[in-house]
Amino acid sequence: MPANKVLQPVLKLKVDELFQCWLSETPTQLLLKDYLRRIKNGENVLPENFDDSGDASRMQSANKMLDSLSLSPVTCSPPSRSPSALPIGAFSSPRSGLTPRTYRSSGSRLVQPKREEPRTPTISQHIPKFYFPKGCPKANINVDSIISKIEKTFSTLPNERASLEDMVKVAKACECPLYWKAPLFYAAGGDRTRYVSVHKFVAMWRKVLQTCHDDAVKFVQLLAKPGCAYLEQEDLIPFLQDVVNTHPHLTFLREASEFHSRYITTVVQRIFYIVNRSWSGRITCAELRKSNFLQHVALLEEEDINQSTDYFSYEHFYVIYCKFWELDADHDLYVDEQDLSKHNDHAISSRIIERIFSGAVTRGRKAQKEGKISYADFVWFLLSEEDKKTQTSIEYWFRCMDLDGDGVLSMYELEYFYEEQCQKMESMAIEPLPFEDCLCQMLDLVKPQSDGKITLHDLKKCKQANLFFDTFINLDKYLDHEQKDPFSVLRVGENEGQELSDWEKYAAEEYAILVAEEAATEQWNDGYDAELNTLETDIANDKSYAMDKRAFLDLASEESQADIEEYDYEDDFE
Repeated sequence: MPANKVLQPVLKLKVDELFQCWLSETPTQLLLKDYLRRIKNGENVLPENFDDSGDASRMQSANKMLDSLSLSPVTCSPPSRSPSALPIGAFSSPRSGLTPRTYRSSGSRLVQPKREEPRTPTISQHIPKFYFPKGCPKANINVDSIISKIEKTFSTLPNERASLEDMVKVAKACECPLYWKAPLFYAAGGDRTRYVSVHKFVAMWRKVLQTCHDDAVKFVQLLAKPGCAYLEQEDLIPFLQDVVNTHPHLTFLREASEFHSRYITTVVQRIFYIVNRSWSGRITCAELRKSNFLQHVALLEEEDINQSTDYFSYEHFYVIYCKFWELDADHDLYVDEQDLSKHNDHAISSRIIERIFSGAVTRGRKAQKEGKISYADFVWFLLSEEDKKTQTSIEYWFRCMDLDGDGVLSMYELEYFYEEQCQKMESMAIEPLPFEDCLCQMLDLVKPQSDGKITLHDLKKCKQANLFFDTFINLDKYLDHEQKDPFSVLRVGENEGQELSDWEKYAAEEYAILVAEEAATEQWNDGYDAELNTLETDIANDKSYAMDKRAFLDLASEESQADIEEYDYEDDFE
């Protein structure tokens, strides 16, 4: 590249500096003022001997004008200026002794790059704040008014102290839902002293109001461990234990204390199943804000707990736990592969069950040990198995089928799971569809963006992921889909937001069956007891028989107590 083109930007930079230096000289300023005066008075600005007849005379006049600027012995150092003015280069300083005229002959010197002057702030530097990790502050909130209501509520309590039972009034004064009372109580230190003083509570709640600006952040702040901005599973236990202890529709559950931990475990897993979209085991404020969980907490005060079909329903807990208890043959609260394969009359593919026990969807939980999964893991399995349309269930089964973990279901992986389905159909004297034909159907169903590769995004987008997964996972459901009218499937997809979910239908049907079975058992027991009462009346006078009966009842009582102690419930949150 020519040298002049390389130096051109640097020379232009220096010329600009020299021009500013020349413009700041005192003779230049006087000359410009004189020219401005002449222009205002209508006089001729050009010198008298200036003639435009030829280039020679024009150049001569121009040289005289330039010479007139160097008559004064003023240096090139500019007068003092404001900090916003462009600084002068080092070669025009008084030390160098060079004027702009003499500098032209000193081309051998190096050129120093110009320093950038501070720029005026642009509009982009004044963009309003739009990211609020702790919620957007509300302008109309009156913290002092809320604190005044709280202090007035505490003044009605003995010694201005509130127990957990008194927190009902305090929660209302805080303008919080009723079942925030336990988180409020424990966040103010009530777990240590069993009461909360007005001063501790006001200090705690004032800090929350000043730093947390929406319900999601407040709820996390109340329940999370110190310094944590997320909720873990054990953080929800005090809140849910209070729901068990005080909700009017769980009176029968309060009397069976051994089932409290099972109900709490079920609700915790359902919360994380729906809310924890990142599968991290930690619920963040953003995840809580996007979910409907806090709305369900607020509705606990107003409606039957069984209406909370997403989280708190006792009927759903009853169904889940009974299904688990049927599979847990030794009742140690763990099931192995053989136990889980019995679910739904061996309808689940054994290869899929192997993937579940491999840790593909259990995330290496502590409960998974010696080839077994815990009750908490079973909750995730049953929710995913009975409703394959939810976001979490699609992710659950996708992880199971993605053998190599590359985020794509390849044709090899689909064929691997379809082989077992074909073997089952042949054992049932059903001619299976060739894999090539089945594959064409699945590709038409999912319509993947990349040929021959099915991604998680493709399955979520197709809206019929349940048909896809049942083809490779659950033979009974696959055969049911094959016998249905294909147009009815489309109609169901169009109206899916107006009817019950697959899980709600399953839970309602199973609960009705379980209740009917329980009623039949009780009726049979009542009739059997009536016959025993008749027999007891006939031999009531036989003293020796009475002594044997008392001994038998005592022995039965001792055996029952031993069974309870043997199968004591473990804590899933240790």
